Amino acid sequence: MNTVKKFTFSPFSENTYVISDETKEAVVIDPGCLAQAEKETLNNYIEQEGLNVKALLQTHAHLDHVFGSAYVKRKYGVKMYINRLELPILADVEKRCKIWEIPGYEPVEADEFLDEGDSFSFGNTKLDVVFVPGHAPGHIAFINHSESYIVGGDCLFKGSVGRTDLPFCNTEDLMNSIRTKFFTLPDNFTVYSGHMEETTIGEEKKSNPFF
Repeated sequence: MNTVKKFTFSPFSENTYVISDETKEAVVIDPGCLAQAEKETLNNYIEQEGLNVKALLQTHAHLDHVFGSAYVKRKYGVKMYINRLELPILADVEKRCKIWEIPGYEPVEADEFLDEGDSFSFGNTKLDVVFVPGHAPGHIAFINHSESYIVGGDCLFKGSVGRTDLPFCNTEDLMNSIRTKFFTLPDNFTVYSGHMEETTIGEEKKSNPFF
């Protein structure tokens, strides 16, 4: 059985997830820890739970989702997995941080690439990868079918959807991603989003004002 631990980091209130199971193997998804205290909070949890981090998974590469990626790679000696279409976004993060005067970002490079139909396994857990562009060109999400949840990044939020006013965003693509990849899941699936609190597929199909 999975434990999904959420941390909300940085002035962007980004949700970082640590997913583990009974084997104590784990993955970190979208580490947004920017301040040293936030990095220590993440590491303290991992050490206290005795977790063996096996990989760093990224839904996308917007700056608030990769603030702590170099730290996680270095601290746990793991590879960073992302969709290849996010490489230009990732390469631009350092410049964006300088423009917006955000201190403390350490540049990071991707190691492996994931796309629609791939899966990532650790311990007794399997996460299936779906391609959900719109908020970002190479945005992916991670689905655990056996435990009925999706880690969806910045696609679908509780009562809202991801922004499409940033470079390389596309509103039509985002809505299509949500309709075809999120709303085709059973209503009881939990959505762990990149910001705000978790929700369910059924709740968003019923009440999300964008649909």
